[in-house]
Amino acid sequence: MSKKISIILACDNHYVVLLAALLKSIEMNHHTEELVDVYLVDDQISKLSKQKLMASLTLDKMNIIWLKMEEIIPEDVTLPLVNNTYPLNTYIRLLIPYFIPKELNRIIFLDVDMIMLDDISNLWKMDIGDKVIGAVNDGPDVKTIAEGIENYSELGLDPNQKYFNAGMQVINIDKWRALDVTQKTFDAINNNKKYAGLGDQYGLNIALIGNWFEIDGKWNCFSVCTDPRPSLIHYFHRKPIYKTYAYNYKDEFFYYLNKTKFSDFQPIGETTRYLKKINNMLEKIKLFFK
Repeated sequence: MSKKISIILACDNHYVVLLAALLKSIEMNHHTEELVDVYLVDDQISKLSKQKLMASLTLDKMNIIWLKMEEIIPEDVTLPLVNNTYPLNTYIRLLIPYFIPKELNRIIFLDVDMIMLDDISNLWKMDIGDKVIGAVNDGPDVKTIAEGIENYSELGLDPNQKYFNAGMQVINIDKWRALDVTQKTFDAINNNKKYAGLGDQYGLNIALIGNWFEIDGKWNCFSVCTDPRPSLIHYFHRKPIYKTYAYNYKDEFFYYLNKTKFSDFQPIGETTRYLKKINNMLEKIKLFFK
């Protein structure tokens, strides 16, 4: 574990600016000796964006391993379709144990709308005990299953168990496979679509109830919070790439973005943001008719 750190990200071309800032922040704050293997799931990122992304990194302690999204989703897997505007690549985190190298038994999953302000090795070395994943409580407003799973009573779930945010996960891959977490999560979503607006996060909290290790909240600090020393910022609501962004930690995002080849980026207006949401829905509709 000391020689390599493995992380996985999934991104499309619309969010590649977020990805560039995240990778730069990981690179600049990683000071220990480990090589960081980044398994990067490419959801139709353009050739130009890839070139700019690679040119933004020094790659002395980081290795980018490109994976095409359409090639890593098994033919016999049907992704759940729920009523939200999230891109389909959000489901990639559920398939991680089945397409990464077999020798890996641990990996860190990160959403791309994040900025790392700590050394990723500190997260990598965290002891999550015998749990399947390590994650952060979804607070401040959604701390328990009762607050995060509307139909918890119908499902017979303990309402007092804690509820986690799925944007950052330290995953024990062997335990995930042994418990068939992927299928349990798909089943939870497909059987409860009326309540599964958050898709994979909803399903994972059902599949892993009581079987996840709680990591300190500074490792998934929402942009609505005011922690003066977060380790990992999560722009969970509106993203800082939009003109209408009005939350915290905006300067931190642009500090790292300006260290990349995307430094000439201009924030996006609402029309483009809504067109992206519409496109996400159209991609789901196409999947339905396959």
